[in-house]
Amino acid sequence: MEKPLILVINPGSTSTKAAIFEEETVLYEKNCTHSAAEIGRFKHILEQQGFRYQAVLNFLDETKAPLNRIKAVIGRGGMLRPIPGGTYAVSEAMLTDLKNASKEHASNLGALIAKEISDELGVPAFIADPIVVDEMEPIAKVSGMKGIERISIFHALNQKASARRAAEELGRRYEECNLIVVHLGGGISVGAHRKGRVVDVNNALDGDGPFSPERAGGMPVASIVEMCFQADADKNDIKKRLVGKGGLVSYFGTNDGREIEKKAQEGDAGMRLVYEAMAYQIAKEIGACAVVLSGKIDAIVITGGIAHSKMMVQWIRERVDFLAPVLVLPGENEMEALALGALRVLRGEEEAQKYEN
Repeated sequence: MEKPLILVINPGSTSTKAAIFEEETVLYEKNCTHSAAEIGRFKHILEQQGFRYQAVLNFLDETKAPLNRIKAVIGRGGMLRPIPGGTYAVSEAMLTDLKNASKEHASNLGALIAKEISDELGVPAFIADPIVVDEMEPIAKVSGMKGIERISIFHALNQKASARRAAEELGRRYEECNLIVVHLGGGISVGAHRKGRVVDVNNALDGDGPFSPERAGGMPVASIVEMCFQADADKNDIKKRLVGKGGLVSYFGTNDGREIEKKAQEGDAGMRLVYEAMAYQIAKEIGACAVVLSGKIDAIVITGGIAHSKMMVQWIRERVDFLAPVLVLPGENEMEALALGALRVLRGEEEAQKYEN
């Protein structure tokens, strides 16, 4: 009996990644990169749908994959309203919300393209664990100022996938474990996973929590107020200084941790101090999540691109391994995570959730 194929679509800011999985195994994969000139033709993200849809069709033509064996199409989830984690069937309500999303993001195209192709193939379309996954407990949302609430926006797809892999290594189900998952990328998110739910996590999109290669992280509030009232202050510029030009970029003009690590190892004391300070703040956030879980932690999981850095991982490990065993699962793993989300539904291990108004 032939195994089902799953088409995975992951639109990024300057690329459209596409892959075909045979159950857990990737058969074909391509990162379709888009030049600044190609992207620059479009004023808004939604206008790119046809262009990126064609990139996926070209990928399918190149692979000569048997389309009749594709049993599901899954796209990266976008800026929807807050929802619990899981795999969701693409619905009209979801498509409408993505077309009217409050924030423009390339991931908003994932479900739109997946639905377009799935309709042509006569198979279901899904998304899984979008960045707006919200499983935070009410107490975690209280900010300390009436009218402002802490929100859940983080690397849910890779955090959830890494948590499931970690649970497997522990010989248990994700829903049976208490885990602290640390995603180290351009943004950094640290989540407290209690029995399959992320009950607290920093808002990584807007730069809450530890500083990162591109985000300033939790800043001294009075200093930010002063910055906002400087004579040349501009709202968009300040936002950019906090998210995009913050963190390592603000200190060294680069978001490349490998470059900074290399110079730190070669004796640059200033770079070493800031790079280690990033590890220090990450460890502090892990400690905060340990309190959320009342110290009952099965493992601390470190994932994301910077998890390849032995120096960074070692600095974090030295400060937190007294709390729980540290498991390192480097890489983004988004394509595999999406494929597995669809596969769980095809196997009947998980029921596709409904996204409704």
